[in-house]
Amino acid sequence: MGWLDSESPVAPEVARLLRVLKINGEAGEVAEAVHGVMGSNPRKGASHTWEDVQEELCDVILTAMVALATLTPDAQKVFEERLSHIAERSLT
Repeated sequence: MGWLDSESPVAPEVARLLRVLKINGEAGEVAEAVHGVMGSNPRKGASHTWEDVQEELCDVILTAMVALATLTPDAQKVFEERLSHIAERSLT
């Protein structure tokens, strides 16, 4: 992540906030792709595939992981603990 920080033109606390907010933008792209699959926009018609939706979902995951890594040097540990918590709660 050092390269990302060194290339950022904004202060670190602003970069942190922007990386968290970027998740919302990526989620919007997922929604747009789903609308494209469904052909719900009469102007655009069927403009996306389910593969496009999958790619956009991956972008959301990657963006969220970058944001998490920006907030803590223990991103992997935090993620694993949260995953365990959710798995325990869901499987009981």
